[in-house]
Amino acid sequence: MLIRVVRMTFQEGKVPAFLEIFNASRTKISAFPECRSVELLQDYHLPHVYSTYSLWDSDEALNNYRSSELFGSVWKPTKALFAEPAQAFSFKPADV
Repeated sequence: MLIRVVRMTFQEGKVPAFLEIFNASRTKISAFPECRSVELLQDYHLPHVYSTYSLWDSDEALNNYRSSELFGSVWKPTKALFAEPAQAFSFKPADV
C-alpha cells in the first residue's frame, strides 16, 4: 500500500475555487483503478493550506493516475491556484 500526502498552499481568496474542483473530482479519483480512498485535510492554523491524503494499492497505481487524463484535468486548474509549489510525500506503513 502507498499513502500519498500532497500539501497545497493556496492564494488568498482561491480556496473556494479549489474546493469546487476537489468536490467535482473526488468521486472520480476514488473510483480510479487501485485507489482505495481520497481525503481532504485543512491545516488547523492556516485556513488556506490543504492536504490530500490518498491510499493506493501500489506506486504503479499512483503513477497510472498521475499520467491519466483525469489527473491532468484536476491538477492543472488546481496548480493555477497555488501561492507556492505543492509538497508531495509518499509513505508506506512501517514494519514495527
